[in-house]
Amino acid sequence: MSAPAPTRRTALAAGLAAVAAAVLAGGCRRGEYHGPRRRLRLAAGEPGGFYADFARLLAAEAAAQEPRLGVEVVGTDGSFDNMARVAAGDADLALALGDAARSAALGHPPYRRPLELRALGRVYENYTQLVVPRGSGIERVRDLAGRRVSLGAPGAGVTLLGERLLEVAGLDGDAAADVAHLGLRDGIAGLEDGDVDALLWSGGVPTPGLLELSRRVGLRLVPLGGLIPELRERYGSGYDPIDVPQDTYGSHPAVPTIGVPSLLLCAPELPEEVAAALVEVLVRRAPYLIPPDTLGTQFLSPSALIGTGAVPLHAGAERAYRDLHG
Repeated sequence: MSAPAPTRRTALAAGLAAVAAAVLAGGCRRGEYHGPRRRLRLAAGEPGGFYADFARLLAAEAAAQEPRLGVEVVGTDGSFDNMARVAAGDADLALALGDAARSAALGHPPYRRPLELRALGRVYENYTQLVVPRGSGIERVRDLAGRRVSLGAPGAGVTLLGERLLEVAGLDGDAAADVAHLGLRDGIAGLEDGDVDALLWSGGVPTPGLLELSRRVGLRLVPLGGLIPELRERYGSGYDPIDVPQDTYGSHPAVPTIGVPSLLLCAPELPEEVAAALVEVLVRRAPYLIPPDTLGTQFLSPSALIGTGAVPLHAGAERAYRDLHG
């Protein structure tokens, strides 16, 4: 009897394990941290989201690999909240969507001037999910005209893409959507109660809270992939075509949507040896940084992690990648 085919997640883990093994075969750990004990605050995201799950795994692996480095995971509203905390010195590390981080680094709206941020790596792809009840008449973004839609919590990075989606779909003036800014839990409750007609979310798939709601009431994803060319033309190339796999939330075909990479960010002042040690964890412990039951594209190899776009790599991270990858 032949062995069962690997799932996408086990295949992904196996691939990352091979990458990690190849790196390990290269010799000793150049980025091992020998400095004073430090407690790093990582601004993550909302409970139940991919940011929080990934952050907890990263904290656990950092503690195991670098006993002198501790990582405290801090719950937040998301990307904009996270970057503000790093800029204010209230956090050492932050997770943020790539388009939000680009706007921060370049001083583009909603920022009036650039934020001084550095990147440790591009860690994974987020799936943009516009979720409606299964029986909803909303088939495209344009159908949100006059409907109540949650674009995420006020500090969440998905709010930026949500506003851009409404703009490119021509939803303004008399055709405007009724926008609410709700966190994931409140948005799910509103969708179930009928207080909101649609919910925009960015994260891994399946998102546990959405999967549970789908089992209770039935959900459908609105395709978004057709808006990528205009988004790229107006706002740059940080939006990728990607499919939510079939049957992610019940029975449905694959749904074309928008992928947005997530970056692990820090302040420029983070010591170089700390940045290098964290990069070592990202690369060498890659198979253990995938939240359970989550599909998706991971960028946890040296050649992919360095693709941080407008946000420059921290000097310590750049040195570590050069040592690891050449």
